[in-house]
Amino acid sequence: MGRSSAPELKQYMDKKLLLQLNADRRVIGRLRGYDAFMNVNLEDAHEVISEDKSLPLGQAVVRGNSIIALEALEPINE
Repeated sequence: MGRSSAPELKQYMDKKLLLQLNADRRVIGRLRGYDAFMNVNLEDAHEVISEDKSLPLGQAVVRGNSIIALEALEPINE
């Protein structure tokens, strides 16, 4: 088994992100932290129910193994 490294998410810190999760769920929030397993801590998070409806979550921790894709909703400085 190969050695894994921590995800490179520093450039996404304090940026608004859209997370695509398993079970066809989507969460939007501002990235405040993450760990080696890609568990992420989001601030001002809300789950997107439909195009015009969302469920406020506040502070949320999303488990890394449920994240399918991550998209920045703000410009990223490289």
